[in-house]
Amino acid sequence: MYYHVNGQLVPAEEATVSVRDRGFLYGDAAFETLRAYGGEVFEWDAHRARLERTCEALGMPDAAPDDLALRIAEALDANDLEDAYVRASVTRGVQPGRLTPAEDVDPSVVVVVEPLPRGGLGGESVWDGPAVVQSVKTRRTAPNALPPDLKTHNYLNGILARLELRRASSDAYRPDEALMRDADGFVAEGATSNLFFVDDGTLKTPAEGSILPGVTRRVVLDLAADEVFPVEVGRYAPDDVRGADEAFLTNTTWEVRPIASVDGIEVGAGPITRLLARLFDEHVEERCYRRESSRREPSAPDAPDADDGDDGDDGDHNP
Repeated sequence: MYYHVNGQLVPAEEATVSVRDRGFLYGDAAFETLRAYGGEVFEWDAHRARLERTCEALGMPDAAPDDLALRIAEALDANDLEDAYVRASVTRGVQPGRLTPAEDVDPSVVVVVEPLPRGGLGGESVWDGPAVVQSVKTRRTAPNALPPDLKTHNYLNGILARLELRRASSDAYRPDEALMRDADGFVAEGATSNLFFVDDGTLKTPAEGSILPGVTRRVVLDLAADEVFPVEVGRYAPDDVRGADEAFLTNTTWEVRPIASVDGIEVGAGPITRLLARLFDEHVEERCYRRESSRREPSAPDAPDADDGDDGDDGDHNP
């Protein structure tokens, strides 16, 4: 594998950044998890816009290079990949080891790619089965402490949630995503995913404010807006999700992933989940696979719009 590091393609085993890089020292960095389908980076404009917003909020508004799309395309080409996981990171770079950053920024820019199966119609899911979700005690960081709409390298909040899942696991029960609440106890999202559930025919999802508004989440909301069932964005208790008729998670790599159970209570997929998963696959097929050229720079045809999620690896919250 070849990765793109500071403007150069290098073998993965040689891809390094300095131990004095602030992304390593402090998590002082922005990133995006993206997905390439058929050589086309999906929703590039939305990802690029969120990356720039994060960089601006971190006080390094010009850190994301103008040719980042080209660097991603070169990384895909170098690895002969058309369907891939893409992670683009922009750190503040190497600076003296003190908390207050210097005003001048010489950013480190890294693009990592890994193969993924084909998406779209007839594609293959990256997950093995519906998600087993478990509530955790770890709360989402309060918005006035760390704005949730920033996608930074600081992921300790989600890591602590995932460690709770490990402690809750047994041979008979193995949850693979956390259900996290905000500071007031309302449902927020997963550690690396956005949450949707269906109650009496209404599609519901937690409101922005304590969540990373994922790119995939926004696409799903756009698809749902054209359907006959109502859509509601609000604040919900964990019991609302446990008692749902169906539920699913979204992020860049999982796309639309049904939830099998929440806290041991069976939920499962249903007609709205299956419909939205199919509509998402059709959207990907139309946007990325039915183009004349199968590989190009990641530039979307539409004007930039607001965002999801993650993201997040399992999406890197790619809500």
